[in-house]
Amino acid sequence: MVSLILQMWKLRQLSRKLGQKKQRPLEADGAQTPSPKEPRLGLPKTLDPQRSIYFSSPKDQAARLGLDFFDQPAVPLARAFLGQVLVRRLNDGTELRGRIVETEAYLGPEDEAAHSRGGRQTPRNRGMFMKPGTLYVYLIYGMYFCMNVSSRGDGACVLLRALEPLGGLETMRQLRSTYRKGSASRALKDRELCSGPSKLCQALAIDKSFDQRDLTEDKAVWLEHSPPGPREPAVVAAARVGIGNAGEWAQKPLRFYLQGSPWVSVVDRVAEQGTQV
Repeated sequence: MVSLILQMWKLRQLSRKLGQKKQRPLEADGAQTPSPKEPRLGLPKTLDPQRSIYFSSPKDQAARLGLDFFDQPAVPLARAFLGQVLVRRLNDGTELRGRIVETEAYLGPEDEAAHSRGGRQTPRNRGMFMKPGTLYVYLIYGMYFCMNVSSRGDGACVLLRALEPLGGLETMRQLRSTYRKGSASRALKDRELCSGPSKLCQALAIDKSFDQRDLTEDKAVWLEHSPPGPREPAVVAAARVGIGNAGEWAQKPLRFYLQGSPWVSVVDRVAEQGTQV
């Protein structure tokens, strides 16, 4: 008799415990309250699905252009650069952004206008012979810098000539003003900030220390896919600028720019007449 009563008591206790589990309160979103040992995720800092940790994916983090983009011959790479976004992160975290609107291709040893003409390699031009996506930054006139990106092929690269400023314009203006002479009191117009290879470097604080850096990995400068938008304007193929001593190569149409862009450094009306829209 005592054994039967004990068994009935144990059954009541088990039934009571099961009932308590069924009545466990739920969160407003239908999820069970986590136990003290389980980490509780806080709310995302922003509700923007493009930035929320709940919606992020490897694809969302792939904005940076990688080796596959840079690993192509200089001419197609120079054209592919147009419309892409160059990003420069300063030491204080400020990001400067500009859409590439003008480039020049340099084809390597055969190109009489290239620093690698004849296949010569020097400490100065070593970046031109490194893997695609490597920066080649050099000094001109003893005071200005130009930024190139190596392409497929030894000694071949692409010069970045002009940007359409997208972000950090006031910082760009301040950086440019430190290099200006004579008209320093006049505020620069937006279109003057990056309308030339040396201006571009000044506006983004690019100097010789960036030579031989890898655009696919560097934390201070990189390239991103162009944002979605309307159909791109026609691409103009024109002669390169400032290489009059390069013989027939001075006339080859190896400079590329977006037609109608007010950010381009030099417009070639004759070349534009032969451009198909």
